Amino acid sequence: MAIIAGDIDYHLSGATGTPATSLGGAIHATQITDATTHNLFDIVSSAEASAGDTEYRCFYVKNNHGSLTLQNAEVYITTNTPSTDTAIRIALGTSAVDGVEQTIVDESTEPSGVSWSTADGSGNALSIGDIPFGEHKAIWVERVVGAAASAYTDDNVVITVVGDTAA
Repeated sequence: MAIIAGDIDYHLSGATGTPATSLGGAIHATQITDATTHNLFDIVSSAEASAGDTEYRCFYVKNNHGSLTLQNAEVYITTNTPSTDTAIRIALGTSAVDGVEQTIVDESTEPSGVSWSTADGSGNALSIGDIPFGEHKAIWVERVVGAAASAYTDDNVVITVVGDTAA
């Protein structure tokens, strides 16, 4: 049976399994709940919107199929933020597939050695490579809120992972 979208899981990183502490480190058992507000980033405070703010999060893509490798996996931004005052970019983690990603000291510290991309749509996807069954790959997300940003209630982003499977 081929790998389906339901076989690809998204997990927080770090020891506590909360979005605020998803700053790299080991994969956590806590999965990111799809279509849930603030499932990776917190609410932008009025002080952050006024001054501008850049934050980082790390999550893992896990192939949860029982036997098949997710081949030629790619990650991209399907739907970027609708707010004109916010920008999202993604990057592959620096650790190998099934490795433990670097940990940053706080949400404002940029991870080292990553290459940021707007990865806008499938034609601009980042190539992950193969993810064997039961293994994972780290993905970093950067959220930049511009100075003097307007309030925006439903700011969000949709990140997609796709790949092939053996026939």
